[in-house]
Amino acid sequence: MNLKNTILLSFKWIFICVLIGIFSGSASAFFLVSLEWVTQFREHNNWIIWLLPVGGLYIGWLYYKYGTTVVKGNNLLLEEYENPQKTIPFRMAPMVLISTLITHLFGGSAGREGTAVQMSGAIADQFTTYFKLDNSDRRTLIILGISAGFASVFGTPLAGAIFALEVLYFSKINLKSSVLSFVVAYIAYFTVEILQVKHTHYSIPEVPEISVNVIWYSIAVGIVFGLAAMIFSRTTHFWGRLFAKTIEYAPLRPFVGGLILVIAIYLMGTTKFIGLGIPSIVESFSTANTPYDFLLKILFTGFTLGAGFKGGEVTPLFFVGATLGSALSVVVPLPIALLAGMGFVAVFSGATHTPIACTVMGMELFGIESGVFIGIACLVAYFASGSVGIYHSQIVKGAKYKLYQRFKRKNLADF
Repeated sequence: MNLKNTILLSFKWIFICVLIGIFSGSASAFFLVSLEWVTQFREHNNWIIWLLPVGGLYIGWLYYKYGTTVVKGNNLLLEEYENPQKTIPFRMAPMVLISTLITHLFGGSAGREGTAVQMSGAIADQFTTYFKLDNSDRRTLIILGISAGFASVFGTPLAGAIFALEVLYFSKINLKSSVLSFVVAYIAYFTVEILQVKHTHYSIPEVPEISVNVIWYSIAVGIVFGLAAMIFSRTTHFWGRLFAKTIEYAPLRPFVGGLILVIAIYLMGTTKFIGLGIPSIVESFSTANTPYDFLLKILFTGFTLGAGFKGGEVTPLFFVGATLGSALSVVVPLPIALLAGMGFVAVFSGATHTPIACTVMGMELFGIESGVFIGIACLVAYFASGSVGIYHSQIVKGAKYKLYQRFKRKNLADF
């Protein structure tokens, strides 16, 4: 390829990045503003939670009637990256947006990253047709979509770029995709900033000196966070399988699930475990949580998503990790904010098999001073969480994969 063609190709991909970044960032900004509105409306009108079964029925019917090709959500992006077949239908974007807002409006427990990533992935993949790209370039577009969605919805462009690369099996990704992932992440991030949509800010005011004891404590809590990630992933998959097995007609699954959730919320007398749970996450950095809060969030989120409601898993994972870390501060002699921050990203690391992205995210959110402890917790949680993550279509490779394969072979040999 001569210099002229190289320059033209570079400008072409920069142009694609700008388009994806602006469109995805704008979509995320609209989503974040809408999500805040429906959350505030629900908080001031708790009676609306009784309509959760109706909202679930509508979501189920919507996907049954019009969304059978996109119902896999994030897993569809992973599958199309691994084995490209056909362009992701654009309808994925508005359908997941509407369904997620309905889920949060009526009181389901879900996150937001899945929605942003699916919207951005669907937007990005449309450029396959416009620019007549081949399957190799389609893989790049999917990376750009995931990167833009993640970076814009959380305000963490470095982590968003690395997450897109890491979650899609790093060794298959070329230099072009890596560079463009960072470019589009920052474009999407600054698009949200220009539109003046704010993200939640967290801080870790006290970071201890590095010592042998502190490192051992970091490893110990990392194991606990990894086990929490394992429970979260397996619980979500369990409820999904159970609903699919027991209720044949798909639209009825979220209706029945919504009915059970409404009854559970009423009997518990609290709305703490529905929605994103941002106030509880923020509070966990300064006040010790009860030791069962993280388990209840796992139960509510796994049940909500397993029943067929839409949203993401990552913010609930933040809730689980932060509240668990906060609760551990009663018995672990580390600052409560540090433990909450470590749990915040470490449980996410274990559930998505992305320790590098989660470490970077922790430093972006909490400051580089806590980076060593966050890195230890994320790496240990990654190994301690088992081989099953929240994305069942994710191809798990690398050190963790090799470790588990060696463990399996040894057990078979001993047997």
